[in-house]
Amino acid sequence: MPIPFRPIARLVHLRPLSTSPRDHILLRFAALAKELSDQPPPPPPPSRPRSPHPYDYNRLMSAHAASGDGDGLGAGAHRALQLLDEMRTFLGRRPDAACFTTVAAALSSASRPGDALTVLQAMDADGVAPDAAACTVLVGVYACRLRWLDAAYEVVRWMAANGVTPDVVTYSTLISGLCNASRVAEALGVLDLMLEEGCQPNAHTYTPIIHAYCVSGRIHEAKELLGTMTAAGFAPSTTTYNVLVGALCKVGAFREVDVLLEESNAKGWTPDTITYSTYMDGLCKAGRVDKSFALVDKMLSNGLRPNEITLNILLDGVCHRSTVWAAKCLLECSAMLGWHANVVNYNTVMKRLCDERRWLAVVKLFTDMVKKGIAPNSWTFSILVHSLCKLGKLHIALCLLGSKEFVTNVVTYNTLIRHLSLLGKAYEAYLLFHEMTEEGIAPNEVTYGLVIDCLCSKDNFLVALSCFNGSLEDGLSPSALSSIVRGLIAGGMLRELYTLIGCILGKGFVIDVCMYQELIIAFCKKGYCRGGDMYKVCYILERMLGLK
Repeated sequence: MPIPFRPIARLVHLRPLSTSPRDHILLRFAALAKELSDQPPPPPPPSRPRSPHPYDYNRLMSAHAASGDGDGLGAGAHRALQLLDEMRTFLGRRPDAACFTTVAAALSSASRPGDALTVLQAMDADGVAPDAAACTVLVGVYACRLRWLDAAYEVVRWMAANGVTPDVVTYSTLISGLCNASRVAEALGVLDLMLEEGCQPNAHTYTPIIHAYCVSGRIHEAKELLGTMTAAGFAPSTTTYNVLVGALCKVGAFREVDVLLEESNAKGWTPDTITYSTYMDGLCKAGRVDKSFALVDKMLSNGLRPNEITLNILLDGVCHRSTVWAAKCLLECSAMLGWHANVVNYNTVMKRLCDERRWLAVVKLFTDMVKKGIAPNSWTFSILVHSLCKLGKLHIALCLLGSKEFVTNVVTYNTLIRHLSLLGKAYEAYLLFHEMTEEGIAPNEVTYGLVIDCLCSKDNFLVALSCFNGSLEDGLSPSALSSIVRGLIAGGMLRELYTLIGCILGKGFVIDVCMYQELIIAFCKKGYCRGGDMYKVCYILERMLGLK
């Protein structure tokens, strides 16, 4: 039976700094940045194996998937896929289940779930029997990437029916997907099922549930589950505690974090760089930058080294505790300080300059960055585009789209579409929307909402409806629905709105109660509560009551 598939001005001119707290922080940061820049780069992936044995190829695939091959997001997964095709097409050697699983997992981790499914389907077509590891990757694709939870359940049921026993990783993956979809009660049910079947959970099983509790502000439940987990003999990992540390920092419970760190040895866990970085981030956001820098000494005394994320958190803290201008000048003098500033550091300061509405300073810092040979990324260009639009230089921002070095993403296009909408340029906004899709950049809820709002403001209702119908291919977007409904109501297009609601419901989508209430009020204001059109209001009311 086949496995179920679904389709500073110059740092105060480099004069000796005083011993004020602000200057002390700047000196500490510069010293840390230089030390981090002196660290050696990671080793490259191993060379191509001499023999086409699946074991040797699988090792190479795993190495590329873990390293990213230095070419950007997903490059390592792409290289692993090429190696798989090489085995199947040119070497005439059938890959084993481990090869297919390694490549599918890499593609899933690189946010390419469709390609991951294609690899697993090729595995099935080649007659390679899936094992628990391959099925677990498929569960992860369905549950964690595509949010097709019913399909994930199907795979688990297929495993049980075909002698492929789901293991702790399989169940933990399903629980993670359920928690990501805020279906915590179901996740607890899967946990109970594990225990009934004698499959012992571990820290990876409990951590997603604890994280879901923390995200929803239910820290008390998270701490209770952590206690239950410990009492049952399942030791929480450092990752589990890191989740709790992050939640406590968000609510400013820094004393509790101190207690967790003080008791870590007694409770059998060891804080890592992520623990301290998370704590530093919370302290910096609360304006307690001095304590963040004091944590660096504690890290070093425990044998831990700050990484680039830690450094960027401290740079963000410098922006808050000192001035963003001091951080900007620190970047400009980075080469003289022996610090190899990277694109993330520049993005952090440029974002803070945006927050202070210093748009021209953003453009100047971007120029300094390019002159130093630091390649911008999509986040850099999104910040630059936003600043240019605020400076009234929308035409320059649009011209940048034609540059080969311009790295765009959905945020970049959303920024441009928003400013075109503010200027009433609906046609240009719609053309930009089409250009975005042609470039292979998928619109999100914000994109559809902006385009539909812009089109409706110019009475282009048919085009707006077409755009909304296109959005339904990715599922019902509450933002897009709200935009089209309010646009049609404002334009008096209630008959078209009635037809649209019927179409949405006919496709099995669910509309929330607030939207139903808005629809009923709109119809009643237009006199639909009287005469022959009363049945339309009744139909909407019945569907709303059915929802409850």
